[in-house]
Amino acid sequence: MLDSTTGELVDPAPGGTARFYVCGITPYDATHIGHAATYVAFDLLHRAWIDAGKKATFVSNVTDVDDPLLERAATTGVDWQRLAEEQVALYREDMTALGVVPPVTWTGAVESVPAVVEAVERLLAEGAAYRVAVEPGAGGDDPHLGDVYADLTADPSFGSVSGLDTETMTALFAERGGDPQREGKKSPLDPLLWRRERPGEPAWDGGSLGTGRPGWHVECAIIARDGLGLPFDLQGGGADLLFPHHEMSTSHDRLLGGGGARVHMHTGLVAYQGEKMSKSRGNLVFVSALRATGVDPMAIRLALLAHHYRAEWEWTDADLAAGVARLARWRAALSGNGGPDADATVAALRAALADDLDAPAALAAVDAWAERSLDPARATAGDDEGAPGVIARAVDALLGIRL
Repeated sequence: MLDSTTGELVDPAPGGTARFYVCGITPYDATHIGHAATYVAFDLLHRAWIDAGKKATFVSNVTDVDDPLLERAATTGVDWQRLAEEQVALYREDMTALGVVPPVTWTGAVESVPAVVEAVERLLAEGAAYRVAVEPGAGGDDPHLGDVYADLTADPSFGSVSGLDTETMTALFAERGGDPQREGKKSPLDPLLWRRERPGEPAWDGGSLGTGRPGWHVECAIIARDGLGLPFDLQGGGADLLFPHHEMSTSHDRLLGGGGARVHMHTGLVAYQGEKMSKSRGNLVFVSALRATGVDPMAIRLALLAHHYRAEWEWTDADLAAGVARLARWRAALSGNGGPDADATVAALRAALADDLDAPAALAAVDAWAERSLDPARATAGDDEGAPGVIARAVDALLGIRL
């Protein structure tokens, strides 16, 4: 796989085990095609590791309390907890329909609060975090305690994950949920660890931190640490998570005693109607909406696998049509009694996935077998009676396509 830090192809888990963390959703809307492309890509990696005989441990999260969720709840007039529960349930349905192998542990931000509090208290005690005064009306019964920020000067390795310069980091931090202009911070890039209670916002007991809720980056750092131990093999997500999210969460884990992921892997962003598919723009194609119209989830998965995980591409109706046609062709090829020998095709499938998860090449290998199988002029004397079953099982196990 490609290490986003070095730009080099590496084996993220060269031993007999593979421990990896993929950042989950903020559940204020359903799973869109961009989300699905990321989770299907890492599912492909997960399946390849299992097929290789590795003991693979997959951990993920759901950011079930965060500013975008609270803002959507306020806009729609829906209780934020109800909104989160509904969207998490829909996300589970989408992932199950798409054949994504579930994580071993799947922890919510709310569930992680006690562990986050303990970690932030430790960072404060060690001088790796500090408080910033809150505005009048904030802070609940203890407004003097202030918000808590990480002091990035405590981590001399900060910036090593993304390799970006300070100017670029500052611009991306502002664009992707950071607050570089916050008064009282020691550095514009210092990330929030604990947000004190604000009127109208949910808050939890933070012990010596005061009532409040976790910052985004430390939530993932703690969930990954507690689910996998430190350090672990790989942290992944969409390309827009490299900075600040993965840079910050790795820094937190580093200061908490063991470093974060050894390798960071990111998927290319998916566009729609000429722009990156995103909730803020509203140009979304939802997996659940496609399923509701009767589209087979396996056709959706095939449409996603037709693009290499690192590619940036644009979803069109043609992608889905191609996935539907491919699924029908494969099923037709598998419906007969016997077919061309399957061994070379299975070997080609494995070789494609071993080559930086080359899903398009894997699909091409199955396409070639299906074409031979469906060729009316093909001599069938040498057919292998069990070949269709072998192909079906391999495609299910390696590509996650149920035929």
